[in-house]
Amino acid sequence: MIHLTEEEQEILDGKQGKLRQTALENIVQYARVLGAEKLCKVTKATVFCGSHTYLGVCKSKDFHEVFSRMNLARDERIVFDSVDKDCYVQSCVAASDQFDHEIFNQPKEDFDKNSYYLEEARKAGVTIAGSCSPYLMGWLPVRGEHFVTTESGVTIMGNSIWGACCNADGIEAAFWSAICGRTPYWGYHVKENRYGTHLIHVEADLDSPVEWELLGKAMGKRLPLTGCTPVLTGNFEGVDFVKLKSFFTALAITTNCRMCHIVGITPEANTLEEAFMGHEVQEEFTLTQQDICSAYEPLCETEGGSVDLVSLGCPHYDIHQIKEAADYICGKKIHNGVRFMIWTVYPIKAMADLNGYTKMIEDAGGTIQTSTCPVTIGDCFLKRYKGQVYDSLKQSGSVRSEGCAERVYYTDKYRCIDAAVSGVWKEEYRWKK
Repeated sequence: MIHLTEEEQEILDGKQGKLRQTALENIVQYARVLGAEKLCKVTKATVFCGSHTYLGVCKSKDFHEVFSRMNLARDERIVFDSVDKDCYVQSCVAASDQFDHEIFNQPKEDFDKNSYYLEEARKAGVTIAGSCSPYLMGWLPVRGEHFVTTESGVTIMGNSIWGACCNADGIEAAFWSAICGRTPYWGYHVKENRYGTHLIHVEADLDSPVEWELLGKAMGKRLPLTGCTPVLTGNFEGVDFVKLKSFFTALAITTNCRMCHIVGITPEANTLEEAFMGHEVQEEFTLTQQDICSAYEPLCETEGGSVDLVSLGCPHYDIHQIKEAADYICGKKIHNGVRFMIWTVYPIKAMADLNGYTKMIEDAGGTIQTSTCPVTIGDCFLKRYKGQVYDSLKQSGSVRSEGCAERVYYTDKYRCIDAAVSGVWKEEYRWKK
């Protein structure tokens, strides 16, 4: 039995409208399936807005009918006109850039449909951010705060770096929570469940974001598919937020981990004992420099070839990352026929404009983009480019698995820029330790 507060019962009884009632009905049913005995209040959410391709199975041109059927699981048309007043809700990446479509070879009708969907979400109270990196725009849950998200990297970052509380709920459940402000009190929302299970000793030099991403990949080869919270020990001198966001994004897609303790770094792991909370270590192993190097090999083509697309920024870049790229590319020219893009969020793009970084990148022949990313846009954009280069394990892996390019290369941002300038992939661009 689910124990509801007086306010939650009022919502469930329909006294606060059909939309909130439907959302809470779904959350209560979700809680029953999970075995949760109560709900907890959600104060931050990211939701998957826009006219994403999968929504096309619902043939209606009416956003609210599509939303009702696809996100609320109801045949009845229920107007999505509000989110919970106490919940800060941001949109994740959309299916199109919010300002341009021609650069991505998208039909105007797709661009207009995406704009329509985003506007309806905005009117409902969603802050349109268009990013997988909401923390770049003030969306920062604190320790103990309950949140929901559609982005796997944000789930593990929120749990691990900030000590906030989240499960991997999925697109629809995130909308339910954003609307009614509740989620099942279960999993990582419960303090007693946030203990470590696997102990990993890291004996490798982790000097760059690429090496931290490769650590995530190496962990994915060793950890079980479900039910683990790894605990890392090692010399992590020089770690910073960029390296950690790269690591946690890679770890999220190569494992089913939704939390990871790093002893001496993350807030619930000041000591090894604190991380395990009195529980026994289920498995213990060591990852070495050789494991990091081996993780790289299947991620990058071994043969050279022409380069047509170079994309930086997954997760989206912060202003310092853009500055580093702009400084490196200054005075160089992108090779004719190569599309060079850096991805970030709207406010950071404005800062790049103000500080002259955008001009430096554009003078070299590149652009700074917002609102979405290559993989989210999909085939209409990606299949135009045979040779693609990324500084992101997540993006390069997605493009490779979906067969969107003949050749996919993965390396650090500086070697990516070198490839964009030369127009061909060379052996020297491969990551090497």
